[in-house]
Order: sequence, then structure tokens, then C-alpha cells
Amino acid sequence: MDIVTKEQVAAAVEAAIPQLACVLPADVRAGLEAARAGEDAPRGRVVLEQLCENARIAEEDRVPLCQDTGTVWASLEIGPDVCVRGDVFADVDAAVARAYGAARLRRSVVRDALFDRTNTNDNTPAFCDIHPVDEPGAARLHVMLKGGGSDNASRVVMLPPGAGRAGVVEEVVRCVREKGANACPPLVVGVGVGATFDKVAGLAKRALMRPVGEPARDGRTRAFEEDLLAAVNATGVGPGGLGGAYTALAVHVATAPCHIAALPVAVNMGCSATRRVTIDLSRPEGGSHV
Repeated sequence: MDIVTKEQVAAAVEAAIPQLACVLPADVRAGLEAARAGEDAPRGRVVLEQLCENARIAEEDRVPLCQDTGTVWASLEIGPDVCVRGDVFADVDAAVARAYGAARLRRSVVRDALFDRTNTNDNTPAFCDIHPVDEPGAARLHVMLKGGGSDNASRVVMLPPGAGRAGVVEEVVRCVREKGANACPPLVVGVGVGATFDKVAGLAKRALMRPVGEPARDGRTRAFEEDLLAAVNATGVGPGGLGGAYTALAVHVATAPCHIAALPVAVNMGCSATRRVTIDLSRPEGGSHV
């Protein structure tokens, strides 16, 4: 039986943070470059050129891609034969504090959302969860630096079951029309459909982990994502909210069972600097994709 330790998880998070803050994931960068080549709207094309140049400078100079270096989300996916002993996230906050301090990244976490909005001064706590998967040997750690602007543009709604596919499309497009310009497009849009009120947002966030350009495995989901992407880009919000054909680089959908009386939908926006990595803890070398 494989074992995942708190030391492994903390070390992986600490190593990922400065890389994510300064280096745009290769799939997102490729998506921006493809959009730049295909964008006909003058202002949209200028925005895409600036985003590509920003990514180049950030990587070369090792400076943050964005002044909002986000909150840290860490999600551990474990298979049925993988052992996790105790609180596997026990050392993550200390790792986050060290990483943000060493890399001189902006701290953006307050002590309490309602009663004490003073800064914690070390970007902790991180927001962590464990997600069981039916894959023997799986031990994957997802790490994301999530900016406030893109999360603020996200939403959860409980639709009536009769709304169906068309209702989900309408809700996603409405969210993009109303809030997409504030999330620094072009976007990567994660859509969760199903589960319960508290779980559907997790579906949407995990959907953002799939690389841009990687199609869904299921044919129905793949076709739905294509329809959603076309509908989102037809809004004309465009890069930077200044108009154009590329409001989103991709729309990724994750579905789950739900109650017969429900149709939960979550939209989690990923901005033009969607910063995430998946680290395979089952490999001795800690292989990953960014």
C-alpha cells in the first residue's frame, strides 16, 4: 500500500507556489498564443499581445504574472489503496507562509470574512480538501493560486430540473455576460453540474485543472463543452472585456449525480493567468504537469 505523508504534501505545495506565481502553465500560454493568432478585433488582439508579453517577462524575470498572487487551494486525490495518515495537510500552512515570504508574493488572506478583516500577513490558511477517486494507486495533488477577481465572478445556482441543458447554457452565458469582464478574460471556465449545493462548486473548481486543449473523455461532455464555448465566445466580451472573439480559451464541465428535484450548477471562472499544477505523488520524482 502506498502512503502519502504530510511532509510530502507540504513540500510539494511549497515548491509549486513560486513557480505558479511567475510561470504561466504551458497549456494556458499556448491557448493565449493561439487566440492572439486568431483574434481579428483590434483591441482584443492588443490585449492578447500584452498578455503573451506579460507571460514572457514574468517567466524570464521571475516576477509574478499578476499582482494578485491569490489564495492557495490544495486538493489531494487518493485511490482506494493509498493510505493517508492523520492530518495530511497539517504542515501546509507553514509551507505556504514560507513560500510567500521567500518569493515576496502579495498576501491576500484576511482572518475572518465578516468579523475580522485584518490581513493574516502570511497568506494562510490554505484551503484544502481530500477527494477519493476509484483509481488504484492514484495520489495526485492539485495546487491552484486563485485570484480574487476570478472567484468574485463565479456563482452557484440551484436550477429546477426542467431547466435542463438549455438552462445550464443560459446560466453560464449569463454569468459571463454579467461578470466575465471583471475576471480578466480570456477565461478558462469551470462548470460543475450535479451533486449538492455544497459540492457542486468543488466540481467546477476541479474542472479548471484539466489542461486547455485536452478534450473531455466522455463524448456527451465533450460536445456540451464545445457548445458552451461557442455560446460564451458569442457574447463578444472578448479579451480584457474590450470585445473580440476570444472571451474564453476553454469551458470544462464536470457532472455528478443529484437529487431528482435538483439541478445544481456552479461556474468557477479562471482568469487569463489560470495558475495551477497537478503533482503526481505516486512517482518517486514527484512528476507533474503545469
